[in-house]
Amino acid sequence: MTQDVAHAQSTSSVLMIRPSRFYPNPETAADNAFQCSADRDPDALTRMARKEFDAAVQTLRAAGINVHVFEDTVEPEKPDAVFPNNWISTHHDGRIALFPMYSALRRRERRQDIVEELHKHYRVTDVIDYSAFEEQGCCLEGTGSLVFDHLNKIAYVALSNRSDLRVIQRFADDFGYKPITFTSVDSNGHPIYHTNVMMCIGTAFAMIGLETISNKVERKLVRARLEKTGKEIVELSADQITNFAGNAIELHDKEGKKLLVLSSRADRALSKEQRETLSRYAQLVSLELPTIELAGGSARCMIATIHLPRL
Repeated sequence: MTQDVAHAQSTSSVLMIRPSRFYPNPETAADNAFQCSADRDPDALTRMARKEFDAAVQTLRAAGINVHVFEDTVEPEKPDAVFPNNWISTHHDGRIALFPMYSALRRRERRQDIVEELHKHYRVTDVIDYSAFEEQGCCLEGTGSLVFDHLNKIAYVALSNRSDLRVIQRFADDFGYKPITFTSVDSNGHPIYHTNVMMCIGTAFAMIGLETISNKVERKLVRARLEKTGKEIVELSADQITNFAGNAIELHDKEGKKLLVLSSRADRALSKEQRETLSRYAQLVSLELPTIELAGGSARCMIATIHLPRL
C-alpha cells in the first residue's frame, strides 16, 4: 500500500465526471434547500458548468492532485453526474462501495466502466454494491451521507431521507466504521440533505456547523467525539453552511503537502480568523463554481477521492 498512515485521511488521487448535460435536478429540489431554480436554459447551463469543471480540474492538477477525468455519457440524461461522490467510495483495503440513490435520475450515474477503469490503475479487491436497497426505499448517498474520519474509523452521518439507518449500519459492519448519527436541520427546521454540506473532516481539524444539530445531546456527543480524536474544531455558522463552507475536502499533493479544496463562494464566507486557523493545517485551494452550485452541491461533491492502493 503506497499511502502511509499520515495520509490515511487525505489522498492525492481523485475521480471527477465532466458533465454532458447539467441543470438543477427537479427530483431532488424538494429536500435540497441548497439547490436553486435556474432561469437559464439547460444548454447554457451545461456550457457554463463544463467551463467551470475544466477550470477546476486545471486548478487541482496545478496544485499537484492526480485527477482522473471521465466524460459523462450522453444517454441517458444525468443532470447531477458532476457529483460522483454520491454513488461511489473507494477504500484503503482495495474495496469499492456503490451506493443506493434517492433520485431515480441519479441511479443512472453508477457506471461499471468507471469501476473497470479503476481496476487498470489500482488494486481493487472487491466491489460491494448496496444499490438493491433502493427497492426498499432506503438510500445512503456515498460520501455525501458519510463523512469519514479514516484515521479513527468513524463515519459521521446526518440522518435524512438520503441517509437511512439500515444502510448505514450495513456499511459500518462491512467496512468496520463506527457510525455517529445525528440530525442536522436548516433554518426552516428541515433535515439537511447531506452530511458533507455541514461538515468536513481533515487530518487534524474539523469544519462543522454544530448549531445545525438542534438536539443538544447529539451536539455534545459530536463535539466530544471530535475533541477526543484530536481535531481542532472550526465552527461554521448557518450562513456559512448555506454558502457551502462545509462542502470542502482535504487532499494532499505528491509531496504530501495538505490542501483544503473548497469553492470561491465558500472561501469568501470564511472569516479571517477561520482562514488563518485552517491555513495552519492546509493550503486553501478555491474553485469558481457558481453555476455548478445551483444544483445544490459544491467542491467536495464534485470530488470522489481514490484511496485504493496503486498497482
